[in-house]
Amino acid sequence: MSEEMTKKPGFVGDATADASLGDVNGSVEVPKNGSFWRKLWAFSGPGALVAVGYMDPGNWVTSVAGGANYHYTLLSVVLVSSLIAMMLQYMAGKLGMVKREDLAQATRARTSKSGGFVLWIITELALIATDIAEVIGGAIALHLLFGWSMIASVLTTAFDVFLLLLLMRFGFRKIEAIVITLILTILVIFGYLVISSSPDIVAMLGGYVPQLQAVSTHAPKGVDSPLLMTLGIVGATVMPHNLYLHSSVSQTRKINRENKAELKEAVRFMTWDSNIQLTLAFVVNSMLLILGASLFFGHADSVGTFGQMYSALSDSKVAGAIASPILSTLFAVALLASGQNSTITGTLTGEVVMAGFLRLKIPMWARRVITRGLALAPVIAFTLIYGGDESKLDVLLINSQVFLSIALPFAMAPLILFTSSKKVMGEDFVNPKWMTVIAWLVFIVLTGLNIQLIVETVRNMF
Repeated sequence: MSEEMTKKPGFVGDATADASLGDVNGSVEVPKNGSFWRKLWAFSGPGALVAVGYMDPGNWVTSVAGGANYHYTLLSVVLVSSLIAMMLQYMAGKLGMVKREDLAQATRARTSKSGGFVLWIITELALIATDIAEVIGGAIALHLLFGWSMIASVLTTAFDVFLLLLLMRFGFRKIEAIVITLILTILVIFGYLVISSSPDIVAMLGGYVPQLQAVSTHAPKGVDSPLLMTLGIVGATVMPHNLYLHSSVSQTRKINRENKAELKEAVRFMTWDSNIQLTLAFVVNSMLLILGASLFFGHADSVGTFGQMYSALSDSKVAGAIASPILSTLFAVALLASGQNSTITGTLTGEVVMAGFLRLKIPMWARRVITRGLALAPVIAFTLIYGGDESKLDVLLINSQVFLSIALPFAMAPLILFTSSKKVMGEDFVNPKWMTVIAWLVFIVLTGLNIQLIVETVRNMF
């Protein structure tokens, strides 16, 4: 960040001329008085939009494969990743509420024009990578549920732009409600699948205790090492677009930012909302890995793709006595819900990033068509070249997650820098010293792990 904080310091700070997501910014009323639960309900919603990114189709393959390959060992990785996510999302939400800037606006305001443009390109590519995972997940779900050809399923995902355009007409709280409903759908389905699989409770609880085996480089022939699986889970969990999104949607609540006590209370309830929703995401990711461990351990080669997972749930040779077409159908429905949820939040993030970095606003439908078109192009190409081979689409999905690892430091660094600066946040809202130290240590470790993931992925390609 070559240009230090150019705006006046203070606990509120000056908002930019154009509010982030201006059509819904400050649009949700919150009670001035009332019980804790009434206020928490009013602030609940933005956290759900963020949590969606932690349970999108990109997480599914890594979590299920982690369980299928190494039983419950990698549950500790899911736990640590979720705790890191809670800390980063707290920072992002706080930045938006206190400064009335989303992360894109804050970064652009404190970098040179060329620096801001480079960061925008990296972020846009990360959004396209995220969108690719949504397209592939949604298309495969449609293919599995309705038997459509893969190319027809891929093309059908292009029309989900109209879904969000329709929802926006009903108000932001309606969007939040639909997202929460889809999250609960995924939660209930996987809860049923996990209970049906009768996991080993003692081994499962023991899996949450960190073990050195989780970072071992030794693996059976033909199987990814525990370290590579760990890197995949971390890389698919902590993603950059969520930081931009939360710093924006946290501003949808109507509060008096000149009242320091009211602002502090708003930040507190934002934190409650974020942590509750991310806890649900942690439960879903845990259940994905538990499902892989309890049903597919020893059959990892049979669950490498979404289609294989779908088939395995109805194959008694793999899933045992509980195998049933109903389980397969529920799995596909949850996958479709995950893809649709991610589409909604991806659209909102795209608008935040474009407006924040370029100070350019275009109609949402145009933004969605452009982003979806850029994501569809490689998916359509892979589908046509490889004749709808799902395994090839899964390779594309995994590689898109690797790119997210590359982009992550470029979002983390400015977020930690801004929220740890008294000049930006003021005395009352700056990160405590211990959090700043932990955040930078996490940044260093995650960056190192992601670099290693990229190196390992490239090495495996040759």
